[in-house]
Amino acid sequence: MTPPLTVVTDCDLPGTVIEDTLRAAGLRAERAATATIDDLLAAGAADAEALVVQWMPITAEIMDHLPNLRVISRVGIGYDMIDVEAAAARGIAVANTPSYCIEEVAAHTIAMIMAQGRGLLAYDRAVRTGVWKAVDAHPLAVRPSRTTVSVLGFGRIGRVVAGGCRALGFRVFVADPFAPAEAVRAADCEPVGIDEAIAAADILTLHVPLTDETRHLIDADALSAMKRGAVVVNTCRGPLIDETALAASLRSGHLGGAALDVFDGEPLAADSPLRDLDDVLLTPHAAWFSPESLEDLPVHAADNVIRFLAGESVPLVTPAPAHAG
Repeated sequence: MTPPLTVVTDCDLPGTVIEDTLRAAGLRAERAATATIDDLLAAGAADAEALVVQWMPITAEIMDHLPNLRVISRVGIGYDMIDVEAAAARGIAVANTPSYCIEEVAAHTIAMIMAQGRGLLAYDRAVRTGVWKAVDAHPLAVRPSRTTVSVLGFGRIGRVVAGGCRALGFRVFVADPFAPAEAVRAADCEPVGIDEAIAAADILTLHVPLTDETRHLIDADALSAMKRGAVVVNTCRGPLIDETALAASLRSGHLGGAALDVFDGEPLAADSPLRDLDDVLLTPHAAWFSPESLEDLPVHAADNVIRFLAGESVPLVTPAPAHAG
């Protein structure tokens, strides 16, 4: 009997760990030359029972070219590049890799919160230009116990960020309609609605999935509802924020700063106004990274396929189709 075939649509991680892991488990594995439907088909995807995808959009049209497809495994946490509803309608399971970088993203987020909350960017610039004034370099050098951090989303990463901020002494509001209020209170945080979280935040940090409902969640109206001088932190998904509105709010002085690891288009465009704003901290979609997470990520993505095709339990974005296993 011929082992099931998995096609890797695209992956910018070094090496061939995904394919090696699949083959070590007795599966066939091929990688498409480019992330196009023609190259997928050239790699044998018409016969594939599984796809491993990083950035290639997996649309209903593509799924219809793959009649044997049973499972799609995302190399990463977000899965907005996959049409999950179309997959569910076709009985195709979708899995992601939600646990490979929880510590890293939470640590990066808290580092961004503290860098902005203590004015480190402005202090650094001031010292380099010969200015030695603790009280003039930045208006937002906060005392944590007098500062509210609002966490939108109380999933794996949001919970760690909220707990870390509480450990540092911040008052923490949490807005997540799917998180039980008692769970939020058990973490010594305050459950609130999203409007209250946005309005009360001195620092707002985003930890929600990108969906049609959350795209541009932080738009001009949301930004205008925030306190003057507040800071926005995003290590989740770039399109959660309307970047044009964000830049306008920063330029006007209403928003005090932003710290961004993710963007509406990546890499960040050379002409993006965010590049020229002093109170914006930018990192290159790097919150996930450590040597350990880089090692774990491709293995987790391959393991989803191995376990699913073996009939084992896999946490799925979509319900398991009837023919799973």
